[in-house]
Amino acid sequence: MLLSLEDVTTYYGPMRILEGMSLQVDEGELVCLLGGNASGKSTTLKTILGLVRPRAGRVMLAGEDVTRWPVPRRIAGGLAIVPENRRLFGQMTVRENLELGAVLQDHGHFDEDIARVHSLFPRLQERRDQLAGTLSGGEQQMVAMGRALMARPRLLLMDEPSMGLSPALVQQNFRIIKEVHEAGVAILMVEQNATMALSIADRGYVLSTGEIVLEGPASELLGHDELKRAYLGA
Repeated sequence: MLLSLEDVTTYYGPMRILEGMSLQVDEGELVCLLGGNASGKSTTLKTILGLVRPRAGRVMLAGEDVTRWPVPRRIAGGLAIVPENRRLFGQMTVRENLELGAVLQDHGHFDEDIARVHSLFPRLQERRDQLAGTLSGGEQQMVAMGRALMARPRLLLMDEPSMGLSPALVQQNFRIIKEVHEAGVAILMVEQNATMALSIADRGYVLSTGEIVLEGPASELLGHDELKRAYLGA
């Protein structure tokens, strides 16, 4: 088991966001976390990263209790994130944004790692000296994914990787996510597009108002009534 959330309850001020959440991701797995708006998906990722500290329960990473670890220590321990809306440094070049992902890594691997990112995203090599803020939305998503991979993560967290992309770019994006997963990187992906997410995932969890209401193999979740209720509130 690589990641485990054990009975995690999280609040924003007086408002409870997550209630008794338990989930796990094993080495090499691709797990998706699904649910409608305001269901607690992004808060789950923030709790894993350490941006939000749970009031109850614990977060385990590779067998260690990291619940009270600060964010940098968790990143050094093997986490990386592709955040919602990409959150690049727009006044820095593509190359500089990628370099930031490797800050905590052994620089002896830098050339190898950036070559790997360029093989996944040839466009980034072409745009390496361009300011990230001037790229298209699809290109910015490539930079965000490449930056995370430069950290050599054991577990890659992805927050809404299809958001704001055209259908063609969504297809391309998910092909790359699948390729990264098949290369051995474990992934926990928060995604609104349940059909796309479940088409490449090993397992899935369905979240509704801060609680897991359904979990199982990806092939069994698509079309499940509980999944429809989580999205539609019906």
